[in-house]
Parts: sequence; structure tokens; C-alpha cells
Amino acid sequence: MSVAFLLTTLVVVATPGTGAVYSIAAGLSRGTKAGIVAAFGCTLGVIPHMVAALTGLAAVLNASAIAFQTVKWLGVAYLLFLAWQTLRDRSAIVVDASSSPASSWRVIRTAVLINVLNPKLTIFFVAFLPQFVPAGAPDAALQMVMLSLVFMIVTFIVFALYGTFAAVMRSRVITRPRVMAWLRRTFAASYVLLAGRLAFEGR
Repeated sequence: MSVAFLLTTLVVVATPGTGAVYSIAAGLSRGTKAGIVAAFGCTLGVIPHMVAALTGLAAVLNASAIAFQTVKWLGVAYLLFLAWQTLRDRSAIVVDASSSPASSWRVIRTAVLINVLNPKLTIFFVAFLPQFVPAGAPDAALQMVMLSLVFMIVTFIVFALYGTFAAVMRSRVITRPRVMAWLRRTFAASYVLLAGRLAFEGR
């Protein structure tokens, strides 16, 4: 495994995107556990893209304009739904160390969908990972899996740090209704901006 792969992976993962925004929102609104759970969910959302890259489905997605556009617009719609859901949330946030299993599963489900409905992640796996696997290598598939696992580990660590940092800051803002209102608007605006960026991206 090359240093170039690790550095590039870190840059790609650390660049603020939908997963990072959702991990921060979860940590800020519900604490450290929710932030880490969101990071775990975003990491699980990478698996379908890894499988697609290994089985050749990603190449089909890249070649088919209809398939790419379908997944892309589903992703746009889901981000807009998250923005609407964030804006209409008027519930008070309280510090509670416990979190019900149902709530954790809801966070994981949302996080997984955020990454699954991101066609650019599949294209990333197709265009990026093969560059670090020697052409004609007998264990090329195994190397792809190993690199994908490293990508997932880095994703979890970075997103968990985002969520944890947000959770540390939450005690300073949850007692201020105006701050929370502006934060909700900021997260909603972030989802809208990310949806707009995804809508204008090509293959």
C-alpha cells in the first residue's frame, strides 16, 4: 500500500461532503454516540460501491447515462428531503447519554442511504482504486478489497472525529434556541447546496 494512496484517500474522505455533514449534524444534535453511529452508517454505505466496482456494475453505471442519472437524481431528492426534514424539526435538544436502538438504527439507515445514493462514489472506486493495483496482477481482486477496506477505515475514523467534535461543542449551543435555529438552517442549506452540486455533476 503506497503513501500516495493513503494521502489521496485522506483528502477525499476529509473533504466536506454529505457524509461529513450528516455525522456533524448527528453529533451536534444527539451526542457522541449518534455521531459515531452516523460515521459507522456512512462507512457501511461504501460497501455497495465496493461490490459494484468488483463486479463490474460500476462500469455499467458509468457507461449508462440513464442509470447514472437515475441514481444521481435519487440522491438529489434524498438530500432535499433531509433539508426539509431538518428545517421542520422544532424539537428541543436535551443532553441524554442514552440512545434507543430504534434511534440508532434510524441514524444508520439515513447515513447508509446518503452514501448509497451517491453515484460519484461508485465512479471514484472505478477510476481511483485501479490506479493502485498492478495491471494483470493475479490477486487484483484481493488487492481491490484490501484498498477498499482501508478506504472504509479512514472514512469511519474521519467521520467519527467530525461527529465527536460536534458532540463536544453541543453543550455550548443546545441551551441557546437561536443558535440551534441557525444551525438547523445551516445544515438544511448545506444539504441543499450538496444536492445542487450533485445535480450539476456529470459522469
